[in-house]
Amino acid sequence: MDAIRVVAFAGASNLPLWAGQEQGLFARHGIEVSVEITPNSRAMARDLFDGRFDLALTAVDNIVAYDEGQGEAELPGTADFVALFGVDDGMLNVMAQADVADLPALAGRKVAVDAMTTGFAFVLKEMLGHAGVAYRVHWVAVGGGAQRLGALTAGEQAATLLNTPLDLAAEAAGCRRLARANDVIGPYQGIVGAVRRGTVVSRRAALVGFMRGFRDSLAWLAAEPAGATALLQQRMRMAPAVASCAAAALLDPVRGIFRDLRVDEDGMRTVLALRSRYGVPARHLDDPLRYLDLSLRGEALG
Repeated sequence: MDAIRVVAFAGASNLPLWAGQEQGLFARHGIEVSVEITPNSRAMARDLFDGRFDLALTAVDNIVAYDEGQGEAELPGTADFVALFGVDDGMLNVMAQADVADLPALAGRKVAVDAMTTGFAFVLKEMLGHAGVAYRVHWVAVGGGAQRLGALTAGEQAATLLNTPLDLAAEAAGCRRLARANDVIGPYQGIVGAVRRGTVVSRRAALVGFMRGFRDSLAWLAAEPAGATALLQQRMRMAPAVASCAAAALLDPVRGIFRDLRVDEDGMRTVLALRSRYGVPARHLDDPLRYLDLSLRGEALG
């Protein structure tokens, strides 16, 4: 067995990992997968760069940010991250305290992000910009989705951006859904599987095996929605009704996890447009292929 060490954030992208582990779907392709949840994007970048993990399931914006020298964490060398396949469009929603009626009502309130200049921070900034309040809120860096969900439900911040199924957990706790990211900013590429470029060379066969197992896990989940619900109940301690809704959202053939591991080109262009607008130091970014190596996806699905 080839071992693949994965670092991920709490949320949607982990469901295929759990299914593949429990159903032996990675093992069919000679891969043993271990998974660790990262507290934030800064730790993710450092750990992936240092070789503690082979692959990260992370926002593609993080990959672009560090490759362009705009990441928040100090790395001991030049970042050489590259995305191999896509997982979802982010499945992002602005979730808020129950007393917040809409996005303009966030003026003067605390709004939580993972890190100020990476991840989905620019998505939320753009959404609040459309509402005219991007520069009238108090931004707070809290950490990954699980940390932001906890801070939101504890009343520490007024709003944050959460992916599915964390948005459903927030809603079940009494929080209000204010807006869906895609409805405001259009197509967006969210989570991807990413590695260091050297890993593509040194671990190519193992990465292809991992991607085949990931694909098989998605097929199993689509065929076994009750199994998906049970995994969410077990792994995320969700109530049965919330887990059932989360499984349905994650496995939706149109808006859910990408079953073909595609990277959405229009979504990538939105990522680059937002980073061109808000990233520091300022850069004009317009070439999605600079951050992608889709040759392994072709091999895995061929």
